[in-house]
Amino acid sequence: MTVAHVHTVAFQGIEAREVDVQVHIGDGAGGQFNIVGLADKAVAESRERVRAALTAIGLAMPFKRVTVNLAPADLPKEGSHYDLPIALGLLAAMGVLPASEMAGYVAMGELSLDAQITAVAGVLPAALAASEQHRGLICPAACGPEAAWAGGIEIVAAPSLIALVNHMKGTQVLSPPVAKLAADGRAIPDLKDVKGQESAKRALEIAAAGGHNLLMIGPPGAGKSMLAQRLPGLLPPLDAREALEISMVQSLAGELPGGAISRRRPFRNPHHSASMPALIGGGNRTRPGEISLAHLGVLFLDELPEFQRGVLDSLRQPVETGEAVIARVNAHVRYPARFQLVAAMNPCRCGYLSEPAQACGRAPKCALDYQARLSGPLLDRIDIHVEVAGVAASDLALPPPAEGSAEVASRVAQARDVQRKRYAGQAIRTNAEIEGEALDAVAKPDAAGARLLHDAAERMRLTARGYHRVLKVARTIADLGGAGQVLRPHVAEALSYRRLSHLH
Repeated sequence: MTVAHVHTVAFQGIEAREVDVQVHIGDGAGGQFNIVGLADKAVAESRERVRAALTAIGLAMPFKRVTVNLAPADLPKEGSHYDLPIALGLLAAMGVLPASEMAGYVAMGELSLDAQITAVAGVLPAALAASEQHRGLICPAACGPEAAWAGGIEIVAAPSLIALVNHMKGTQVLSPPVAKLAADGRAIPDLKDVKGQESAKRALEIAAAGGHNLLMIGPPGAGKSMLAQRLPGLLPPLDAREALEISMVQSLAGELPGGAISRRRPFRNPHHSASMPALIGGGNRTRPGEISLAHLGVLFLDELPEFQRGVLDSLRQPVETGEAVIARVNAHVRYPARFQLVAAMNPCRCGYLSEPAQACGRAPKCALDYQARLSGPLLDRIDIHVEVAGVAASDLALPPPAEGSAEVASRVAQARDVQRKRYAGQAIRTNAEIEGEALDAVAKPDAAGARLLHDAAERMRLTARGYHRVLKVARTIADLGGAGQVLRPHVAEALSYRRLSHLH
């Protein structure tokens, strides 16, 4: 009996679970090739790809019974990345490659029929898992730069199966891959392009400084989308740890072109027809959704009431917890989802509620019906609500504003630096994430501010969540102003961003 072992991984969220690929060549009905171990259709089809790839490099399948066991057998196996470890295990069992050496690697890659090794998703989490297991990694050449970010492990990035075999036998040397940073590419739009809208720009600056959720309400053409698209230009770049964190999610989604990692914060802008699995994550293979791809970045939902009600309400838990939990019968899958929600909407279906000459004949009932599509609990989780008025032709004729994204980003960076020092050693990045005793400790207002907040909370009937979100926004306003304590003017400005009604 001949058994060879090659290791690979199965993904549950961003967690890479170890899988032992056991290949047995034994007596029995010749030509049988079976794969067991809770494999999906893509894994079962590996038999034909592996068979064709071996033929392409001049090797024939042994005329014996071949059994591949993917252990543990009760862990679901999905995807085409099992092709390469199955082929390597088979080569080791046939004596083409040294079995003892192959057991020291984690392998993943899809095989083409001509024995090329093509790119697969999830190489970065697999490389980090291999590092924890003190093993090397064998992956496609196209994914080598991505795997190189794991550091400290041997990485064999092969373009084809024959090149990999020659490398393992010492007749060819494959160069180790080099980690790459993605080019910034398209420039981020500048705030100088937005004329007028000073109150909305101020709200955008506060949202950027504290990581707060933001809702902009205004008529069509007021510049809501323009403002949202300029938010990434105000945010500080990802640090090394954050870049690795979001890149793991992007790797699982197959969104790391060329294996290069970006230091730019993600900006996701899904269409309002997006389904719940597309937004939250899930589907047949439990893929990350838009909220996870926006982790540590911005999720922009334009035309907010046009999204399905159930889809929007599914955001409530991730907004609070910073993660997406997808429940299945056989597993609970978790993806990180610490995103900054920015939304835009018209006040009513026609959009011209505040302009009687253009509003429809059903106002204000049409506005009540339109805004009722949004649940109160979801709106309560949005820290800043700001009205974006229509822009007059006289404003468009004005010269560009003197202050652009660079100046605002500088103030945002200073406020973020204050928060970084304040929360050093804690699992908190921004003011938007503070809770409980930590919030009381850092955002307690002075006596005048406390009286104002108490009176306003009763008059505006703020929920406990709304009360605390006012304090968080006030803390950010104080940080932007360089104040050590939250004062009455900071509380007053924060209260001005809480939603009462947008019906006029």
